[in-house]
Amino acid sequence: MKIKDIDLVNVSRFRAEHMGMAMLFVILFHVGLPRWSDFYGLRRMGNLGVDMFLFLSGVGLWFSWAKTTLSRTGSLPTGEGGGRGFFFHNWFSFYMRRLKRIYPVWLIIACLYYIPRFDGVHWGDLFGDILINWDFWLHDELTFWYIPATMMLYIFAPPYMELIRRHPIYHWLVLVMVMWCILVQWVTPIHRLVGHIEIFWSRVPIFFLGINMGEMVRQKKSLDGQCIWMVWIMFLMSLCTSIWLEQEIHGKFPLFIERMLYIPLTLTTIILLNRVFRRTPQWFNKSVAWFGALSLEAYLIHIEFVLKPLEKGTDLGYWLTFLITVAVTMPLAWLLHFMVNNIALKYSDRYICKQK
Repeated sequence: MKIKDIDLVNVSRFRAEHMGMAMLFVILFHVGLPRWSDFYGLRRMGNLGVDMFLFLSGVGLWFSWAKTTLSRTGSLPTGEGGGRGFFFHNWFSFYMRRLKRIYPVWLIIACLYYIPRFDGVHWGDLFGDILINWDFWLHDELTFWYIPATMMLYIFAPPYMELIRRHPIYHWLVLVMVMWCILVQWVTPIHRLVGHIEIFWSRVPIFFLGINMGEMVRQKKSLDGQCIWMVWIMFLMSLCTSIWLEQEIHGKFPLFIERMLYIPLTLTTIILLNRVFRRTPQWFNKSVAWFGALSLEAYLIHIEFVLKPLEKGTDLGYWLTFLITVAVTMPLAWLLHFMVNNIALKYSDRYICKQK
């Protein structure tokens, strides 16, 4: 029997569902669990949700970039088309759109978190944390680290996309990014300088790999169905190895090694989930997609404002804590999303239009 080809367009078709699953994985990862639990290694795999977010963001950014390039140059997203002025205008509008989606939500949450903790003295630190979470870059302060990391990746995404549009050979720069992770870990001068943000460096390759694959997804390319066996082999090898590392020798190996395993694990997880979402009922897909649509708000809310207060002084067990965290987080995430997108941004857009 012929095995159905793997349609890469499903990465885009089920993008919201993938984002929803990634958000649930992240919450599962953040819920506390004793080191001696038999589930500990598997629970640590929820960390994969971050890599899924970044890969899907890369694919989505290429879609947006290619659409803008095609509409303004009339050319395919390869070759020389478009001058320097077009590139910088395209980059600026691209970045403003991303900033508009992320920054208002970030400012609200950052103010709610950092202002009550302000010591009344270090004003520069307060404004630095609220504006760009600079303690992450300076001291590896991991509260909300995903937001400054994502914004930094967004800054470098347009030049990279323009580079591979003009010179496709530079798709291979992803391997250079993997090599850089090794340098950061074991070349002492580099490690001393930037090793404290290893959590950022080890996620850079998967983001740009998403950009690399964006054109294949956009053109609805397919892979021979027979490669599903290779997908399963890569999935099981990377998953089982990662679980063993976490279960048996957690804390005794550089985490970037495991995050290199996350690269094939992310790709194969998304491919296999595509096959799941093709078969699950529509109501299920829509429910998971709803989680995905609110993933930014849920990420910012669930740890500091729901999970930590819930775990403090209580012992509800792992799964009950997870379910309560989801049940409380998602309405708050929806409310924040509604306030920003249907009130704040609409009124600001109207004000800008009146000024014009």
